[in-house]
Amino acid sequence: MQLRLYNTMIRNIEDFYTIEPGKAKMYTCGPTVYNYAHIGNLRTYVSEDLLRRTLEYVGYEVEHVMNVTDVGHLTDDADEGEDKMVKSSRESGRTVWDIAKFYTEAFFLDIDNLNICRPSITCKATDHIGDMVGLIKKIEQNGHTYESGGNVYFSIDTFPEYGKLARLDTQDLQSGARIEVDSNKKNPRDFVLWFTRSKFENQSMIWDSPWGKGYPGWHVECSAMSMRYLGEHFDIHCGGVDHIPVHHTNEIAQSESATGKKWVNFWIHAEFLVMGQHKMAKSKGNFITLRTLQEENYDPLDYRYFCLGGHYRSQLQFTFDSLDAARTARLNLVDRVRELRAEVDTVPELTDIGNDARRYLEEFQEQVTNDLHVPKALSVLWPLLKDSAVPAAEKLAVVLDMDRVLGLQLVSVEEETSLDDETHKLITEREEARAAKDFARADQIRDQLLEKGIELKDTPKGTVWKKKV
Repeated sequence: MQLRLYNTMIRNIEDFYTIEPGKAKMYTCGPTVYNYAHIGNLRTYVSEDLLRRTLEYVGYEVEHVMNVTDVGHLTDDADEGEDKMVKSSRESGRTVWDIAKFYTEAFFLDIDNLNICRPSITCKATDHIGDMVGLIKKIEQNGHTYESGGNVYFSIDTFPEYGKLARLDTQDLQSGARIEVDSNKKNPRDFVLWFTRSKFENQSMIWDSPWGKGYPGWHVECSAMSMRYLGEHFDIHCGGVDHIPVHHTNEIAQSESATGKKWVNFWIHAEFLVMGQHKMAKSKGNFITLRTLQEENYDPLDYRYFCLGGHYRSQLQFTFDSLDAARTARLNLVDRVRELRAEVDTVPELTDIGNDARRYLEEFQEQVTNDLHVPKALSVLWPLLKDSAVPAAEKLAVVLDMDRVLGLQLVSVEEETSLDDETHKLITEREEARAAKDFARADQIRDQLLEKGIELKDTPKGTVWKKKV
């Protein structure tokens, strides 16, 4: 299977390839742990999980690195505002270290609940200050920095390809359009590599450096930690589309200025989750957390299924009606898998399935390898389940294989056996009525059970049941 991905750098879909045959090195921008992740953030992580699962599905060994930003991420990406950790500390009365620990644990609980594969390596910014200082030294030695007002700045004028990912207009770069003026900067789009205490008073997190006590700029951490674990040139860098114009643009400039060579081959970006006309954002106060959904009795996998319904490069409109529809669809899928398990003694190997089942499998594979087109892949799954020409065992084999990418935990669905004694007696009585050809009584019992929320299906192996959604 040849995987094809949309590469933001070239604005086109191309065949995916890796530097090292059979091994994909992937870096994803992780959370800033000053508050709960909202479901818009989590949509990006679900999209990145689909990418990782697809890479593994087509045969790659994936080395996945993700950072945790527990220092240095300002309330404005362009070096303005204040440190989000400090702001949260002031508002909550807790230390920045306590806040970071609490929200890091909360984030990983969320991704576990969404059945998102954990990264191979998770690296905290505060554990890698030395790597960041070392990287800044390299950038400085190569002539791309200057000191002003107590801070170390990256000079974008020394990097001719600045803005190539975002395709920033050269005139905008010179005029500083839409960028708040910092009198310390030579160019309005220059960015800070290292802050000293001159930036904010009473900064909580500071470290020694060749430029004085201070803390790193936000952008430098991803460059330093990705190269620490993946090398100076690797395969994939992921994030949200909001990272393109500033964060990822600055990462490329500082990384390639330090090494003098290409940094990343594929740039993969996920679009926004929107409510109404606006993206979901903590700053706008219009965000919902996974905990909010759980308090409303949604399973986290309902939200995962909802995310599967939109292509990762398209904005996805969130409403509770659409989440309800996703929940209904997921529960119907779970029930159908449960029914198949009740009908099947042994799940065959994929090499043993017939041509009808194989056609569905190959169509699914074609869609997921075509830039992760999971919505179209889902549209393959449902006709498969309804196709009477495909044996139940083969349906189950194909569906479980599909779930290696979908991640809906269908492999853990078991045949349901917990019914109360009265219901068991009614099912037994109905089977006896059918054997005696008393179909009127059998239909009466079926209707009686349906009122109790139990649906029956007669199969060659006997009667199976499921709870009505």
